[in-house]
Amino acid sequence: MFDRLRDNGFDILFTSHAEAILIHDFPDLIDELEGALLNISLPMTEIIGGGGGEAKMTQRLRRGLAALKWIKHNFELKKTVDGVAKESISHEIDHVRRDKSGVFALEIEWNNKDPFFDRDLENFKRLHAEGAISIGGIVTRGEEMQATMRERVEKFAVDRDILDFVGLEEFGAGSPTKPQRKQIQKDLDRQVPFAKAWSRKFTSDKFGQATTHWSKLIDRVHRGVGNPCPLVLIGLPPSIIDMDA
Repeated sequence: MFDRLRDNGFDILFTSHAEAILIHDFPDLIDELEGALLNISLPMTEIIGGGGGEAKMTQRLRRGLAALKWIKHNFELKKTVDGVAKESISHEIDHVRRDKSGVFALEIEWNNKDPFFDRDLENFKRLHAEGAISIGGIVTRGEEMQATMRERVEKFAVDRDILDFVGLEEFGAGSPTKPQRKQIQKDLDRQVPFAKAWSRKFTSDKFGQATTHWSKLIDRVHRGVGNPCPLVLIGLPPSIIDMDA
């Protein structure tokens, strides 16, 4: 299962018999999810020039899933006593796919603060316990993508002849803040090439260890966060990055 994803470098992990549940209860959804993920592409220019808000790659993936009826849904759980509502809790999930066999809930955490993993996993746990979902899934940056992001950013800067702060602005990558410039300049003063000095600061700020990526997700799952909800965890590989676009 998900062999095409594995062949393209995606990280895949199943918990709590999620693999068996998918095979027996959601065979059609396997193909839908795999197809949507194999169709995504991430131009390096979006990584370098991306501003605030949701990444364009994430938006494209969301639209692709929505076209397959993986739609946003707000689950509302109510506690009643003698017919009187005493407590109401809502859980918004970005992609929910309903099938005759049950409900698959999916979240995409391309580049967020890593505590969002706790929110997602705890939501899945509660919704599963209440019988609202059958299985939960999270898509995030994979292990290799996270580990090689800095060198890919550096290579892109070298290939595009981005040699100084002026080159950054001309390319459209924006201007580093004063503290960022100060740190980069320290490296430059030590004869570190601009591409290396800038890429080091850029990736540590934008894709640092405190953001959502594979190891942060796996650490939580191994600690039991989200258990016993069956989970499908998917890490995006560097193969989706288009260095020429």
